[in-house]
Amino acid sequence: MRYYFCIDKFAGLYKEAHKPMCPRTKEQNELIRIQRREQILDVAARSYFRTGGSFDIRDVAREAGLGYGTVYHYYPNRHLLIEDVLDSGFERCEQVIAEWEDISGSHPEDRQLLTYCKALLQLWQSDARAYLVYKMAAEHYAGLPEKDRHHAKRRFMERLYVPLQLIAQCEDDSVDHMLAVLVGCCGQYYYAGNFDLDVDRIARLAMQAIMKES
Repeated sequence: MRYYFCIDKFAGLYKEAHKPMCPRTKEQNELIRIQRREQILDVAARSYFRTGGSFDIRDVAREAGLGYGTVYHYYPNRHLLIEDVLDSGFERCEQVIAEWEDISGSHPEDRQLLTYCKALLQLWQSDARAYLVYKMAAEHYAGLPEKDRHHAKRRFMERLYVPLQLIAQCEDDSVDHMLAVLVGCCGQYYYAGNFDLDVDRIARLAMQAIMKES
């Protein structure tokens, strides 16, 4: 009697363990796709920052903890991957300046700039893609093919640089000096990779730079 009971119990456990899993829904698959893509783009941005663009799809896959075939499925070559990294970074930076434009009218000019500097630094701290947009702009997007370089420069000028210049009411050199401080200080954060970004202090330094040049 006990023998048959054990057999029945084992058979039940076996069936439970080998029961076919319910297939994922379309929504679940889409969520996984988005999460993997975001993971790949984050790793690629950091890889670009460290290597100047001389990384391989296999390097991204290894650092992201994904199979080479998985990353290759999303991005069969490095050019497409870098293109998406920049496009995503631009979107996030444009969102910050759009939000800043909405609130800028209610603050004095110097307060507007300080708020913007802090918002940009906070974004860069958590998003290597957004930082890469400005770092590459400081280098005139030299690492991109010529046709992509022209498009990136124009997008940066039209969507990020000119709106900042108009609201800040500053000359070109002043804006350049302010951005140079922000990009340089945040670059130290990414190179070290082991300390917090002092957003308030760096924003004040950037403000000092722009006031000296005004």
